[in-house]
Amino acid sequence: MAKKTAHVSETPATAFLRRHGVAFTEHVYDYVEHGGTAESSRQLGVPEHQVVKTLVMQDERAQPLIVLMHGDRQVSTKNLARQIGAKSVEPCKPDAAQRHSGYLVGGTSPFGTKRAMPVYVEESILALPSICINGGRRGYLVGIEPRVLRELLDANAVNCAVAA
Repeated sequence: MAKKTAHVSETPATAFLRRHGVAFTEHVYDYVEHGGTAESSRQLGVPEHQVVKTLVMQDERAQPLIVLMHGDRQVSTKNLARQIGAKSVEPCKPDAAQRHSGYLVGGTSPFGTKRAMPVYVEESILALPSICINGGRRGYLVGIEPRVLRELLDANAVNCAVAA
């Protein structure tokens, strides 16, 4: 994994990781509005499949949840809903996602969220040797071992990826 070094001040996500003794690498890139994981992957020289996006979604009762997905894949909300026992799942509007997570859209991390939410991770992410995931700020990813997702977030594995 490529590593770009720059000093990034602590975020709720990095504070959470440090508090739990998780080793992580820092990857800073120039944030591009609507650039998504394709842009961070390109700038950092990391395969987009290893860049994990944090998506704040909600079920039919407007209960929020987090979905962790490969950067180069989309979430089948129909498959996800079926697997988690919900009638439907849809992405939260940006203001609702920010309210639930405490992070700006584009800088959402699953670590250190304002509100505790159930976390679902695409199962194949757990098989990767390492991943880059948002560190709580736009233009900032942290490199971690995928097992951290299960150990610290109690993330449930799902199979809901579809081609982007």
